Amino acid sequence: MVSRSSVSQEIMKPGNKKPKLGTGTRFKKLSSSLKKKGAKNPNALAAFIGRKKYGKKKMTAMAANGKKRRS
Repeated sequence: MVSRSSVSQEIMKPGNKKPKLGTGTRFKKLSSSLKKKGAKNPNALAAFIGRKKYGKKKMTAMAANGKKRRS
């Protein structure tokens, strides 16, 4: 089992830089890890986590930018 402290230590190591926010890379990575853990709908769960972390307004803006970029 992974604890919060071990995750935060792993994140804080030098060289562990996260991809830029709003590119969709973080979302895809989270979705794939949730899928591996057995989530029925990993994209919906990742969106829920993002809304909880960033708020409704910011998450909606990021999703809109992602849809613009894709089309």
